[in-house]
Amino acid sequence: MNLTERLNAARGVPPSFETTPAGIGVKNATPSQEAVPLSGAGTALAGLKQRAGDALFERMGARLTDPNMSEELLRKAARDELSVVIDEEQVPLTPDERRRLIREIGDDVLGYGPLQKFLDDDSVTEIMVNRADQIYIERGGQLALTDSSFATEAHLRRVIERIVSKIGRRIDESSPMVDARLEDGSRVNAIIPPLAVSGPSLTIRKFSKVPLTVQNLIDYGTLTPDMAQLLSACVRARMNILVSGGTGTGKTTLLNVLSSFLPEEDRIVTIEDAVELQLQQLHVVRLESRPPNIEGRGEVSIRDLLRNTLRMRPDRIVVGEVRGGEALDMLQAMNTGHDGSLSTVHANSPRDAIARLETLVLMAGMDLPLRAVREQIASAVNLIVHLTRLRDGTRRLTHITEVQGMEGEVVTLQDAFTFDYSAGVDQSGRFLGKPVPTGVRPRFVDHFAEVGITIPASIFGTQPTNAGRR
Repeated sequence: MNLTERLNAARGVPPSFETTPAGIGVKNATPSQEAVPLSGAGTALAGLKQRAGDALFERMGARLTDPNMSEELLRKAARDELSVVIDEEQVPLTPDERRRLIREIGDDVLGYGPLQKFLDDDSVTEIMVNRADQIYIERGGQLALTDSSFATEAHLRRVIERIVSKIGRRIDESSPMVDARLEDGSRVNAIIPPLAVSGPSLTIRKFSKVPLTVQNLIDYGTLTPDMAQLLSACVRARMNILVSGGTGTGKTTLLNVLSSFLPEEDRIVTIEDAVELQLQQLHVVRLESRPPNIEGRGEVSIRDLLRNTLRMRPDRIVVGEVRGGEALDMLQAMNTGHDGSLSTVHANSPRDAIARLETLVLMAGMDLPLRAVREQIASAVNLIVHLTRLRDGTRRLTHITEVQGMEGEVVTLQDAFTFDYSAGVDQSGRFLGKPVPTGVRPRFVDHFAEVGITIPASIFGTQPTNAGRR
């Protein structure tokens, strides 16, 4: 039994049927006889799609990863090649079935296969492919296992290679980990065997197609209008701000929102491992680090870019995240006239953010006394804004903390806002609490008056809470 007969049998079509220009029909068929839908083919259809996809890859070759070929031309060439492939299979299809098959295979080969529908779904915030047959998504802060899967590990590997090749990066056995991004700025991390024991693994952190505004965060309950007013004043007053939080708490999103307060007339330079920030100002220079090539040469680190940025006459420096020795260069920049800088750091609390900065500075390889490191931090960083992802999946701004200076060997911190957990949770498990002022007026408010910025004293409340100086 040939492929056509097997496909017909799977679709329940009697052997007396034969291929006609319009699709499938009986000799001397009457108008009342209709073609059976393609979806009835089951396993035969899946096999056809797999073979057609493999054949398309062979025919397209290097054109699939050619950076000089536009997406429109690539899709047109793929459709033409795919039409030839399907013709060679000699599978009986109606025009509608043929168009749908070409579209589905095109999505598998040129798009992101089973991930495409999740990428198009704005309610999905993260996609996690543990292996070819196991895909999780995050929606509303909660994880869920999907019923989608890749056909094979090779299919998943091709999707990964397609993503990373678009930005000039590579992934193979000699370089089995990579950070990349999609066209819309979504962050991608991929790791393949031999490091990934169960097969290639892919994680995509999606970002909103339209950058979130401060009003969006207020509406979501992430912060309050008073906090937004204070943060806006701090950015305009050229204070150095560090956004801290755990993985997936929304640090990059908040950094984007803070950057919206930057004046249009300032020259802004952003430095990132993979470009994610979506600054709306006109005068912006975006820099991205580069991994080493296959010979282990050509690496350009965040630290290299930060040093170069100081020669670019920046008014504001925005570092996507400090995670190594570049922390020392950032602190030195903040202490040598580059006020108003913004960055993020992984930490579990404002106090932990200070300790982590100390560790990162020591990673620069300089044999500095710990007190000297702490003095650098205390004089460079003015404000720590801390985000937390609560048990209900929501992301909340739980601390706005002033860095006041040094007392003995300790960097002193003072909370201006903290999150009040005392309200408990509602019936659905969502926290009812909100950030509240501690009643303590930060010292940096005196600087606001010097630069002509006024904010009402009522923002800071009148009754101090238990939180405060640490």
